[in-house]
Amino acid sequence: MNLRWEGEEEDARAARGAAARRDALAARTSGEPLTVGNEFSEVRVSRVETRNGSRLLIESTRSGQWVALCPLELEALTWQNTATFSAMVGHPFGPLLEDDA
Repeated sequence: MNLRWEGEEEDARAARGAAARRDALAARTSGEPLTVGNEFSEVRVSRVETRNGSRLLIESTRSGQWVALCPLELEALTWQNTATFSAMVGHPFGPLLEDDA
């Protein structure tokens, strides 16, 4: 049995694009990655150099999800309260706010 779904090719294309972007960033790693984890999660953090400066590449070793954050985005984390992080954890594997697509 071969299951297929509407939008399957678009999903596959998006996944290939994301993997290529992640690989390009990882190739520019500066220094050794740091892995931090507990019983709920494990992430690997790497400093990567881009043409627009340094970013932190944060990768979930379990899910494969990743994000690259610039210094301003990292600083914005310090502006948040506990409720913001609780809302993020309460809505896993998706954005807190949807894009205006």
